[in-house]
Order: sequence, then structure tokens, then C-alpha cells
Amino acid sequence: MIESPSRLRPAVFFDRDGVVNVSPGEGYVLRKEDFHLSPGIIEALIVCRRRGFLLILCTSQQGVGKGLMTQATLDAIHAIMQEKLAAAGAAFDGIYACTHLSGSCSCRKPSPEMILRAQKEHYIDLQQSWLVGDHDRDIQMSINAGVPSTIRILSHQKPDVQATHTLDGTAGLAALLDQLLPQNIAP
Repeated sequence: MIESPSRLRPAVFFDRDGVVNVSPGEGYVLRKEDFHLSPGIIEALIVCRRRGFLLILCTSQQGVGKGLMTQATLDAIHAIMQEKLAAAGAAFDGIYACTHLSGSCSCRKPSPEMILRAQKEHYIDLQQSWLVGDHDRDIQMSINAGVPSTIRILSHQKPDVQATHTLDGTAGLAALLDQLLPQNIAP
């Protein structure tokens, strides 16, 4: 049995499409060639890492459930993403993906299940954590999980669920996180 650390660590939870990578619009990123990191995301992840925050990806990838792509393809896309991020010292500590069709599981956003699973597996202090997302379902997932601080990257939809902070795009995310995240929390 793995012993839990003596101290919980905070995390920054990130949505994928529209935050970590350029949004495919209404469709899905179905091929490795179509996956492109968003402007400024590497710098934002580095800020979080330097402040001692865990980096956790929580993403809905219904394209797998619809049969538009395989789990192996999704895994390959995430492997390429991790490779690019690792080269900058900004790889995710955990990746959680709901690949089910709407209404067929308990982990689909806005359910807090992906965050709560990450909390148990990585010993995360949710009260000190943050979430960065671009849809109401991301912000609501954060609220449902007890993560109080959120940043919304404005997307094509008019928000109904209010985030703590909003940005027009990911280019300014590193500067905002640098302003907001506390110093010296690293264990």
C-alpha cells in the first residue's frame, strides 16, 4: 500500500480543447497532425510547475465513444502532447479523459468525478487548487468538486456559469497565473 504524503499539494486542472490545444471548433481533434498547443500554454504550465502546483488534465473526448477515433489514437495524441510539454518541463502529472457518450457514465463534465479521482491518486488539496476551462461544464465541474478558483478562457459560447477570472485567450494565461498563484508552496 502506498503511504499518503504528509502534506497535500494543490493542483491546476486544465481542460484540453480550447485551453491546452487550439479548439477544433464543433468537431474533435481526431489525428495527431491536428493537435496544436494553444499560444502561451507552455509558459502557463511552467508558471504552475514553478509554484509547486500539480498539473492535471481533465478532458471530455466523446469522439472515442462516437467511434470517430479509437482509444489508441487518443492515447497517441496525449503521448505527443506530453512529449512536447516534457521538453519544456511542463508535462501533466495526470491525464483524465471521459470518452463516453453523454448520459452513459458518471464521469462526464460537469460531474466532479475526474477531479475527485485525481485528488485521491495525487493527494490534492482541492481548496488551494485552480481550474482553467473554456465552457460552463468545466467551471461547473470545478464548483461541484469543491475547487473554488477558476479561470475561464472565453470561447464561442456566452457563459452562464461565472468563473473567478476570465481571459480572451490563452496568450495571457501565464501572466494571470503568475499574478494569482501563491509563491513557495512546493513541498
